[in-house]
Amino acid sequence: MQILDTVRDFFAAQPPVLLWGLAGVIALLTLAGVVARGLSLAQPGKDYRELHTRIASWWVMIVLLSAALLAGWQATTALFALISFVALREFLSIAPTRREDRLIILAAYGAIPISYACVWMDEYPIFLVIVPVYAFLLTPFLMAALGQTKGYLSRVAMFHWGLMTCVYNIGYVAMLMRVPDSEAPAGAAGLVLLLLVATEFNDVAQYVWGKTLGRRKIVPTVSPNKTWEGFIGGWVSTAALIWVIGPWLSPLSGVGLAAVAISLPLAGFAGDVTMSAIKRDIGVKDTSGLIPGHGGLLDRIDSLTFTAPLYFHLLAFFAVDKF
Repeated sequence: MQILDTVRDFFAAQPPVLLWGLAGVIALLTLAGVVARGLSLAQPGKDYRELHTRIASWWVMIVLLSAALLAGWQATTALFALISFVALREFLSIAPTRREDRLIILAAYGAIPISYACVWMDEYPIFLVIVPVYAFLLTPFLMAALGQTKGYLSRVAMFHWGLMTCVYNIGYVAMLMRVPDSEAPAGAAGLVLLLLVATEFNDVAQYVWGKTLGRRKIVPTVSPNKTWEGFIGGWVSTAALIWVIGPWLSPLSGVGLAAVAISLPLAGFAGDVTMSAIKRDIGVKDTSGLIPGHGGLLDRIDSLTFTAPLYFHLLAFFAVDKF
């Protein structure tokens, strides 16, 4: 009975809008599972195993993210520090690194605890510059000090790109959790939920619209499966979703809400296409096989690497007074 009372008190302390938002995500995922099962029964000759695998992986990701958001900023910060570590590890595993880069790689991993320590201590001014400025200065100096001049410029850019996308940009998700709960109707967790739902919904909507109506290729040399129809359909659908649920999960309204609704799907598309270009340049399809049906973690968060910082700064400009 004491355990039940503790669980009841825990959920009672959460903003109702946040709980309804998470319930909506779980309901949509349940519906997807029912549809996938129906397709398997209606068309037994077709192989839907990959679809079932993707949905099962989504369940794991949703449960982990929901638990972290409900547990608070500490758990969310720890989770996204782990996500940054895995993403950077995947990036460095496919990037053309050399044995003599070991010290640089070690320094790159060292940026993760330093960056997330800034989040933990709520030191946004330091977080703002630690990777873009000081890691940018340290990386080329270390390579020069070690006498690594072959491919110097391209290798410095490669390492800094990995740090910016996998550590700095993703860190903005955790930094959102440091916004005072009083600044948003569903608390800081609601701000993060809106970002994650919009970003992932945009990916799914572009895929569905592209599969349904896609005819004209938009970036054929980078991602042949992406079409103008999928891009525009996903953009409009995601913008509409943000416009509807944004006021419930964030303090955005009017021009600020419109700016987020219009720009966030564009940023998600840009992140997806940019990572596709990197993988095509390196010659790999996925960054790893960590998430069954999805590829690597970096494959799953490629859009988020672009949407997180944009969303954070738009919030800071239009609605949130903390930063």
